Amino acid sequence: MKFIDEASIVVKSGHGGPGCVSFRREKFVPHGGPDGGDGGRGGNVVLVADPQLWTLIDQTYARLISAENGRPGEGKRRSGAKGADRIVRLPVGTVVTDRDTGTVLADLADPGMRVVLARGGRGGKGNTFFASPTNQAPRMSQPGGDVEEVRIRLELKLLADAAIIGLPNAGKSTLISRISAAR
Repeated sequence: MKFIDEASIVVKSGHGGPGCVSFRREKFVPHGGPDGGDGGRGGNVVLVADPQLWTLIDQTYARLISAENGRPGEGKRRSGAKGADRIVRLPVGTVVTDRDTGTVLADLADPGMRVVLARGGRGGKGNTFFASPTNQAPRMSQPGGDVEEVRIRLELKLLADAAIIGLPNAGKSTLISRISAAR
């Protein structure tokens, strides 16, 4: 297994679902009315510090990490389903920085620590939301909320248990080879 201690990825949240424009139509109901449902919220991207991981090899191959989009609203006042959150497991000690500005966004120092990096877009309102006594049949709805996109750089902090410092040709490698099984 290769040991990788840095990676650059793009993280995108889920897009919110649009609201629905729908009208109630039933046989024995003389006056229908608006019954369009709201759209679902987009999914978040959540970073979790996992103590069982030791390297960032999974993130070097997955350059784009995105959450699920929210579903659109439907007739009969049915709201769309929320998008599923995307959980990204990272080793403990990972520092998340913004690739463009260089600011530190998160430091996953404790096991189990959770950070929401990109929030999902809100769901749009359906036409039942816009109904009023003066506008009884609105033919409008809201689109879903926009996607948050963040370009990040992941760095794994490494802590050594011991360090050997000395001049060149002082016997550092010989000492290590004699007291351990390292080659």
